[in-house]
Amino acid sequence: MVALITGGSSGMGLEFARELGKRGYDLLLVSNREDELASAAAELQESSGTAVRTRFQDLASERAADELVSWCDAEGIVPDVLVNDAGMFFFKELLPGDLDRVQAMLHLHVTTVTRLCILFGGRMKERGSGHILNVSSMAARIPAPGITVYSATKAYLRSFGRSYSYELEPYGVHLTTVCPAAIATPLYRLDPKWMRIGVRVGLIKTPHWLVRRALHAMFRGRRVVSPAFMNVWLPALIAALPSPLVANLWKRFK
Repeated sequence: MVALITGGSSGMGLEFARELGKRGYDLLLVSNREDELASAAAELQESSGTAVRTRFQDLASERAADELVSWCDAEGIVPDVLVNDAGMFFFKELLPGDLDRVQAMLHLHVTTVTRLCILFGGRMKERGSGHILNVSSMAARIPAPGITVYSATKAYLRSFGRSYSYELEPYGVHLTTVCPAAIATPLYRLDPKWMRIGVRVGLIKTPHWLVRRALHAMFRGRRVVSPAFMNVWLPALIAALPSPLVANLWKRFK
């Protein structure tokens, strides 16, 4: 059995690799961070004894998914589990100078994930089995200034994953979309001090906490899972804020 994990060199991606390695899966880690890939592979091989392969590749381009699938075909790698975890984040007012970064996020969160799901999903359908896990976010339900593109792409992932799961299910293939709340990873570049405080008081969850729940949901065949109580109250609270208040808050904090 083989699990392919994008963004598998650090953060939640590495935690997915650890947990799947414990379950007996051989691993293929894909990341654009070459040094972290080597370090992650060494750790996983030592801790779980599983076979680990790495692929150094930037997935934030239009044809990245096709290139990855072609490479897997050439190497004879047939993933039984696909975890689409690679992501990027920035918080700021959008300006013309940000268009390259916006396009990279659209490719990474939307184009690459969609094509990987369809291309690998097609192979899974032919075999009659397989699992796909897409990592969305609580931000999928929070369209807000500063995270304009991020929340929109995560909303796409939530919608796409839920819809496509129905198409895959008759073939024995299950697609789960996980929508984490605040997780203690480097993605958001939060000061380590505040990260530790957030974890201590329970507002921020650890990658280990999230990954175990996400994999449990995936193997049970759930379509969408939104762990953490914050997923219940925060989107509802933000949705209830009057538009003038949102506008004033943005002017203050941007």
